[in-house]
Amino acid sequence: MHSDTTTAKGPSTARGAVAIITNRRGEMLMHLRDDIDSIAWPAHWSLLGGGTDPGESQAEAIVRELDEEAGLTVRDMTELFEVRDEDGSGQLITFFAATWDGDEKALPLAEGVKLQFFAPEHLQILTIPPFIRDGITRYLAARSA
Repeated sequence: MHSDTTTAKGPSTARGAVAIITNRRGEMLMHLRDDIDSIAWPAHWSLLGGGTDPGESQAEAIVRELDEEAGLTVRDMTELFEVRDEDGSGQLITFFAATWDGDEKALPLAEGVKLQFFAPEHLQILTIPPFIRDGITRYLAARSA
C-alpha cells in the first residue's frame, strides 16, 4: 500500500483501495508487508491494495495494484464501503471483494513477504492494521447477516 508512515494529523484527501479476496472455503487472502520503515504498516498482515494514482478511480487502482503486487486478476470485483486509516496515513480506503481459488504460493509476489489464505477465525492472532481489521469485521458481519 503506497502511503506515508506518519500518523495522520487529520483526514487526508489521498485515496486508496484494498481487496478482500476469498476462496471457496471462505478463507481470506492476506498479505504480509515488508518490515521496512519507509512503508505504511511495516510487518503487518494486510489486504492487497494501494493508493490511487492521479486521475485514477479506486476501481482502477485495485485492478492495477492486484496485478502489480501479485500478478492477480479477478473477474467478480464488487465495491463494498470506505474506511479511513485514522491511525496511519489518514487515507480514505475503498474496500472491494472478490473470489479467487488459485494457489497463493504460485503468485509472483512483487511486494511484501508472502501471501497466505487464512480462515476468518484465525485472523485474530495476526497483526493487522486497525482500519483493515475494521473493514474485514464489517465485511464478515454483512456476509453472515
